Amino acid sequence: MVKSGKLRSGTSQKIKRWKKGHSSDSNPETSRYRKAARSRYFSRPLEKSDLTVDALKLHNELQAGSLQKSSDAMQAGDVMEDQALTEKTSGTFLSGLSDCSNLTFRKVQRYWESNSAAHKEICAVLAAVTEVIRSQGGMETETEYFAALMTTLEAVDSSESLAAVAYLLNLVMKRLPAAVLKKKFSDTAKAFMDVMTNQVNSDYSSCLRWIISCLATLLRKQDLSVWSYPSTLQLYHGLLSFTVHSKPKVRKAAQQGVCSVLRYSDFVFSDNAPVYHPAAAATAKFCCKELEQSGGSKEDTTTLHVIGLLKDLLSAFPLSSVKSCCETLLRLMTLSHVLVTANAMQAFHKLFSSKPSPASMSAELNAQIITALYDYVPSENDLQPLLAWLAVMEKAHVHLSSLQSSLSISHLPRLFSVTMSCLLSPHTQVVSTATQTLKTLLNECVAPHMAEISPVLPSTSAGNGACILKMFRIVEEGLSYRFHASWPFVLQILGCFYRAAGRQAHPIMIKSLQSLGDLRATPQFPFSGELDLAVGGAVESMGPEVVLKAVPLLITGTDDDLEFPRSWLIPVIRDHVKNTQLAYFTSYFFPLANNLKQTGLYQSQIHTLVYIAIWTMLPGFCTKPTDLLASFKGIARSLGMALNDRPDLRLCICQALRTLINKSCDTEEEKAELKRFSKNFLPILFNVYNQQPKPGEMVSARMAVLDTIRVYLSITEQEMVCTFLQKASERLNSADNSEFTRLAVIDLIVAMAPFVDEASMTQTFSLLKPFVASKVASIQKKAYRVIEEICGGESASCKAFVLQNLEELKTMLIDSLTTAASSSKRPRLKCLIHIVKQLNEEHRGFITALLPEVILCTKEMSIGARKNAYSLLVEIGNAFVRFCGNTKDAINEYLGHVYIGLTGSVTMITCAVLALTRLVFHYKDTIDVSSLELLLQNVCLLLSSRTRDIVKASLGFLKVLLFSLDVKVLASHITVIMEGIINMNDMRRHFRSKLKSIYTKMIRKFGVELVKSMLPADQHKVLVNIRKTEARNKRRKLVSKTEEDGSDTEDETPKVKGESIEDILAETDSDSDEDEKPRKGQKKPVRKGQAWLKEGISDEPLNFLDPKAAQRVLATNPNLKKASKAEHGFKVTSDGRLIIKEEDDEDDDNTKDAEMDDILEEAGVKTKKNPKRKMRDELDDDMDVEPTMKYKGRFKSSISPCSFKS
Repeated sequence: MVKSGKLRSGTSQKIKRWKKGHSSDSNPETSRYRKAARSRYFSRPLEKSDLTVDALKLHNELQAGSLQKSSDAMQAGDVMEDQALTEKTSGTFLSGLSDCSNLTFRKVQRYWESNSAAHKEICAVLAAVTEVIRSQGGMETETEYFAALMTTLEAVDSSESLAAVAYLLNLVMKRLPAAVLKKKFSDTAKAFMDVMTNQVNSDYSSCLRWIISCLATLLRKQDLSVWSYPSTLQLYHGLLSFTVHSKPKVRKAAQQGVCSVLRYSDFVFSDNAPVYHPAAAATAKFCCKELEQSGGSKEDTTTLHVIGLLKDLLSAFPLSSVKSCCETLLRLMTLSHVLVTANAMQAFHKLFSSKPSPASMSAELNAQIITALYDYVPSENDLQPLLAWLAVMEKAHVHLSSLQSSLSISHLPRLFSVTMSCLLSPHTQVVSTATQTLKTLLNECVAPHMAEISPVLPSTSAGNGACILKMFRIVEEGLSYRFHASWPFVLQILGCFYRAAGRQAHPIMIKSLQSLGDLRATPQFPFSGELDLAVGGAVESMGPEVVLKAVPLLITGTDDDLEFPRSWLIPVIRDHVKNTQLAYFTSYFFPLANNLKQTGLYQSQIHTLVYIAIWTMLPGFCTKPTDLLASFKGIARSLGMALNDRPDLRLCICQALRTLINKSCDTEEEKAELKRFSKNFLPILFNVYNQQPKPGEMVSARMAVLDTIRVYLSITEQEMVCTFLQKASERLNSADNSEFTRLAVIDLIVAMAPFVDEASMTQTFSLLKPFVASKVASIQKKAYRVIEEICGGESASCKAFVLQNLEELKTMLIDSLTTAASSSKRPRLKCLIHIVKQLNEEHRGFITALLPEVILCTKEMSIGARKNAYSLLVEIGNAFVRFCGNTKDAINEYLGHVYIGLTGSVTMITCAVLALTRLVFHYKDTIDVSSLELLLQNVCLLLSSRTRDIVKASLGFLKVLLFSLDVKVLASHITVIMEGIINMNDMRRHFRSKLKSIYTKMIRKFGVELVKSMLPADQHKVLVNIRKTEARNKRRKLVSKTEEDGSDTEDETPKVKGESIEDILAETDSDSDEDEKPRKGQKKPVRKGQAWLKEGISDEPLNFLDPKAAQRVLATNPNLKKASKAEHGFKVTSDGRLIIKEEDDEDDDNTKDAEMDDILEEAGVKTKKNPKRKMRDELDDDMDVEPTMKYKGRFKSSISPCSFKS
């Protein structure tokens, strides 16, 4: 071989080298093979061809050998024969198929060109039957086809023809009226049974398959009374016997037929439907008989076939039949045959998952099955069977809970004991599945019924309370050292138990909480996160008072250990407390906070930090408190004083007040209680907002105060709000106000304006009208904000004010157009949006006068202003539609007004194109074709402009147009678009990315050949680059998808719990012995149904009479060594879960999202983010910013920084 990177000697003269400077050319200049192929296939012949359409049809029919020649033509000479061939080219053997009018056979017509011999036979039979029906003057109905096909079924003899007729009958009978099948039941059934009898030993199984399907359809359509005849049951038994047929297709058709008869017969859905099908008991007896006859032999696959049938039918059997079938399945499981056991487990899982009615599954039978399944507990080393057993037991207990909750709870302790022992398994998947099973049982079997159980005490010895006590003791044992490897999972179960039963059973949980407190105090305890979540569950259900009695906070505010060992409880309570007593915060935490405050003033700053941390718990206590009416008045005064005196507490106090109003006022009494204190809180909040922040104070606290003012105003009496507004107006008119005070007062007026009456709004409008013309931009902007809130309010007062003062508002907005500052554009445009919605046809001149300003605002610096400008453009369009009534005429008139902007200055032209882009995107379905063509021509002319902004806006218009319009509409304008792009001057180099995006969209819509033919040769390189980029992206997606599909193995990551039992048992059959290594180049043989026997411990002989001997039979090789885990590159939590950070650009979805965002940004629907701000946000996300209140001393190890986040 020749070494890589070198050429053989003598080749330097033979090869063709690139010219200097042309090594980057992407395509060769010569392409003789392509030219030869193109000349051969894509060029018309020079001389006249003899190939005509009629000659081609004649050739096809001759090749098929199906041209029907008349007897006269056969007897005539060559001349007559040729004449007959040319005259009768339309009458083929498939005429009855191609023009068959019955939709039942559309599947046959769709694949009429199939090369399958069976399908050709079906087409021939259908064509013949159709011709017969037409010759007799039939209408080609389903009944006529049924009669003709039944006659044909008795006439044909070959298996292929019988299969074709049976297939067509199967299609027809599904659409045939039920009355026909009921009337012809006996004759049809006899014909089917005769065919089945003759074909039972045939090697051609298709006939049997379709006849069985027809028979099932026939039985499904019969009335309930027909099933009382012995002949019907005999016919059904004939169908049932094929469910264990040796041929898979026949067996599958029979099993599907039996299921459809038992579950979906017509009378099952009638008003007087029986509880179960009359043939259900006979079916169950047949299945049990087959299982008993074949169950003794491990090689007999009939057992597996019958179990497969039982999976779908068990829930449709009567109670006695379900019991006998389950007993038979349990007896089969004693054989310790891996496949039989796995399939039986699947049958049980499907039985309980289908949630059968009490007529099929009583609570007593459910409990008996649960008890029996404990004899078949797999070994903890047998991975897949153990997972399957856990899944079955979970479903069984959940279903039992729906039937009889008390019986379900009485069976749970035993399952908890077995499942907790699974946490000792070396397999992470077993531990994870066992944990999930216990959590599901607690959430679905225990939590919904805890209200019916009396309080559970340590001395409870009877009833469901005793069962809850046993279950908790079993889970509590998981805190012992032998479970230390599974402590994160045990802590999850404990937290779930606390949430489910903590309210009624907290007396028995005190000891476990104390144990958790001791574990948390252990140096470098690895599972502190899971432990905090578990204690948080206790706080949610029991309340902080019970938790703190078990695990005291150990903080008094006087002689405290500065390490504060229990300070971890503060963030836990803060994050989980809700639905508790507000009085406890008043009685315990409030005095404690005051003590810490006094100590912090004179001794240590660390006490001040704890003081603030305690106050952060207040919003949680204010989340749906149980004693709001009795306790709020006791803390209201203290909250008001803290708002005034403690700037560092304002965030949490304001959040608490908002939480009380938004989430906790469920009754009118509670709302009235909070409303009663509005005269106290609102003045305090007003004064706090008017205070200028001191250096070092957080500005966000003022915004929180303003939000709280708005929320509190929503429940305050209107008269009181009017009084506050009057005082604010007087304060605004005061001469000695600073600019900060005036701005703050206007902010308060903005908050109060929507909640006052119409008279107060009128006074406020008159007061602020001069400020609209102010030369101070901040004052002007605030004045517009007041008008915006009044015009956009939903209250009756706001709507009445707008209607009453509409003319004055219009005059004010028109007069202030020239004095409006750039920063005021956003609220000004918002005012106009609210006003335009109220206008009628009389105000058409006002809207027309506004239009130039709105168009120019599409290029404002403010993102909010641009967004409002685009929204106002759409609202003006809606107003024109209201004026005209006819949408197309209205949009044409509106576009005519916008077209005027294309004759203005450079800025006006750019803004007009942006406005047209937004309007085309919004009204794409209503714009007239002629208007669209005129618009497109004008925009394409602008592409030749030498102004970069105009060209950029025009290209954005084309991108939106290509995205919005249908291909058929675009096809007529593609030439105009391409000519406009070709005529671009040297501006092309500035917009290479946009042009590439446009070319890409055009190629996707029209194909690369059309686009290439319209572009000059010097631009073809762009198309080549697009093709390569698309191919590269496609390959990357394919590779990434392949890697995702094949990256995860059983040993690398624990699998999630499957939805179905089939997922859980999927790998039971595929485990193979490690010692059987294949030779090189040979595939490793897979032996299904293998089992391994686990020997006794320390050479102890295995006792086969031991009841637990079945656990020694394993479906997983016990000697198989676990492969080393692959390195994923991800961080892992203490309980084994991967920590995967989300990437900004996911391959497939994010590419589509980016394209869509690009189109929406061009259309003005979505605002473009400032690149500097985007970069700053990314930097903020990447940097770990230390919180401002983090203490740097010894206290840092005890209280996490997140404890003081507000």
